[in-house]
Amino acid sequence: MAISGCQVAIIGAGPYGLAAVAHLRAAKVETRIFGRALEFWKNNMPEGMFLRSPWAASHISDPSRALTLDRYHALRGVPPAKPVSLERFVDYGVCERQVVRVEPSKGCFRLLFEDGEIFHSQRVAVATGIARFANRPPLFDHLPPVLASHSSDHRDFKSFAGKELVVVGGGQSAVESAVLLSENGAGVELVARAPMVRWLHKRPIMTHPLNPFRRVLFPSTDVGPPVLNQLSHRPDWFKRMPRDWQDKIAYRCIRPAASAWLKPRSSKVRITTGRTIVSAVAMGERLALRFDDGDERRVDHVLLATGYRIDVLRHTFLAPELARDIRCVNGYPELGAGLESSVPGLHFLGAPAAWSFGPLMRFVSGTGYTARALTRCVVRGSKKHVYSGESVWQPTNL
Repeated sequence: MAISGCQVAIIGAGPYGLAAVAHLRAAKVETRIFGRALEFWKNNMPEGMFLRSPWAASHISDPSRALTLDRYHALRGVPPAKPVSLERFVDYGVCERQVVRVEPSKGCFRLLFEDGEIFHSQRVAVATGIARFANRPPLFDHLPPVLASHSSDHRDFKSFAGKELVVVGGGQSAVESAVLLSENGAGVELVARAPMVRWLHKRPIMTHPLNPFRRVLFPSTDVGPPVLNQLSHRPDWFKRMPRDWQDKIAYRCIRPAASAWLKPRSSKVRITTGRTIVSAVAMGERLALRFDDGDERRVDHVLLATGYRIDVLRHTFLAPELARDIRCVNGYPELGAGLESSVPGLHFLGAPAAWSFGPLMRFVSGTGYTARALTRCVVRGSKKHVYSGESVWQPTNL
């Protein structure tokens, strides 16, 4: 059984993991990354999808800017495509191995792999994305996958051709899933509890490169409406605000909405707003749905584009003695400088950091801040002691 080690181990090879390893290695920090590159994007997002974020907010951060989308397209000899397609983004995106256990070990962390190898690291950065956190309303729990599924369960919508579906949700995922289903030959109704579908569009003059106010109104990270987007653009500012301000800003920045370029493609989708499904009953190979206004539908399938609910304690690779010391609020870890949790040396990147550092952490454009903050923390060396897994803290012995 081989045993090796490093200074920082990153679990997860999505945008946040890839950005973190680029910055850490540029700073000469001994770093290993484990996972399958952009696995969630490859396997859990539908073919034909486009990124909601604009070009400038879709780069995976690296300190030399040698890994930008512009550089990728130049090397491939292909023109930039806007909006960015899923296929291009996945190709743009090292060790494909799965960590099955992370546990404390004498002042550091011990990682166990599926092949039995053991690895030690002073720090662990969890960047596993949101795949484990798909939110499925309890109303549909009793239904088999053939009748009800989450939008992240599907890579290909072609199998729904000729079928009748209801898509539940009012955000980007719901609207785009409904559009793609319709374009693949399905009959689709989008059902949202909000009174209307919000479309995200900006006047071209506001984002024109010659507009002197463009950077003030729309920072490159592009999360949230003007003014609020400046606050989300600066996670350190966000973190210092009163909690009730943080909650209001976060909601306004990420409330359900869909990109305006989807609107012309949604003409064949029946859109029902201001309604909630209150009953879902299997009727043979079909599904009977009842709405809160008494209306009923008979469909072949219901697709739940109902988002994700973060709960880092659902990570099965975290040893119980480690998980119990992670302070959380509604499933989100409480994080300090360098996105470090209450367990010294254990960091959480991406969406789990949103409660502490704001809505930017939910988007690819947040990889820059995250990677830089993590690298600063590691390079400067935390003055905290590293987790021992015991009742007292012990300094690192690596």
